[in-house]
Amino acid sequence: MGVRMKNKLYYILFVFYCIGVAFILYINGVFTGEVSSYTNLMINGAFLFIIGVLFVISAFSFSRLNRCTAELQTVTEQMQNEYDKADGKNLWGSYQNRTNLFQGKELKEAYLKYLMRMQNGRTRRGYMTSCDIEEFFNEDLLDKVGMTYFNSGIAGTLTGLGILGTFLGLSMGLGSFNGDDIYTISDNVGLLLSGMKVAFHTSVYGIFFSLVFNFVYRSIMSDAYGKLDGFLTAFRQCAMPPQATEEENSSAMLVYQANMANSMKRMLELLQGSAAEQTEGVERIVGQVMEHLEYSMGASFKTLGNTITAAGQSQAAYANACMELTEATAKLVEASKELQEAVSKEMDRQEAFARELKNQKEEIKTACREMTDEVSNQLYTFEQMRSLYEK
Repeated sequence: MGVRMKNKLYYILFVFYCIGVAFILYINGVFTGEVSSYTNLMINGAFLFIIGVLFVISAFSFSRLNRCTAELQTVTEQMQNEYDKADGKNLWGSYQNRTNLFQGKELKEAYLKYLMRMQNGRTRRGYMTSCDIEEFFNEDLLDKVGMTYFNSGIAGTLTGLGILGTFLGLSMGLGSFNGDDIYTISDNVGLLLSGMKVAFHTSVYGIFFSLVFNFVYRSIMSDAYGKLDGFLTAFRQCAMPPQATEEENSSAMLVYQANMANSMKRMLELLQGSAAEQTEGVERIVGQVMEHLEYSMGASFKTLGNTITAAGQSQAAYANACMELTEATAKLVEASKELQEAVSKEMDRQEAFARELKNQKEEIKTACREMTDEVSNQLYTFEQMRSLYEK
């Protein structure tokens, strides 16, 4: 009963929280209907709302941690009962195959990792590597489940909220306090006291909640660490896998080294064979293969040889024909070249002859023109002489 109450200790947070909320509402006149300052009520309400949200998140993490530690305690009791029933015999033979020993996600993953680690170090004579289960089930695992990174700062946060409310209340009171004489100062005393109420109230419940949370948090974590130690102790006593002794490890190492030495010796003997023996062996293998092929194929090789010979002769004849064709083609190209040169020379002669004909044509044309002029002159002279004669 005491253990269960210790697991549910975080319920006290909400009891004190409800008492604190009721107290703040009462002193601000909510129950009597005489609210003196709605500003003070709103500020206290905002601070209490933030504290309530922090408590809810912490309660969720504490609930997860309680489920985890409760399962650890259940497995511990189960292991001790099985160990007693087995008359003190080690339980690792059955526990090494229990992948469903834990139902929670975090514990199940940790146990599967431990089994895999042990499986990797297993030999015929035992387990070569020494792996303690505490490497996987430790305080870091519980801190992760219980969100220690968050809860460890809640107490300081609550104290900080109280101090913040103190300075906020003082600022409000001093900001509304003014006056130069005793009469005006006495009128502003009420505003100053109103701000002092905020400062006082936030400081009181901030520090109070901080103390209560710190007590609850440390109690729950201490209980969780205690259950973890109980599980580790029971597992080491009841189900710790047997490890090979130093003598067994040394013997296994010597056997392994002897096997390696024999393997290396056989490899050296195979590599030390002479080159002549290796060549002779290869020739024998080739001869046997050829004999087998000749026996199997019969006259096929002879026919294949004749076919290859005929193909070679045809190839040679084809090569000679190609050579003759190449020579004929070369001669034809040479004759074409000579013909082209002759045609080119003939064209040159024709062009020269055409030029000569053109020159002769010009000369004949000039001579004819001169003869025509000469005849015309003679006719004109003859006409003149005949006219003179007739006269």
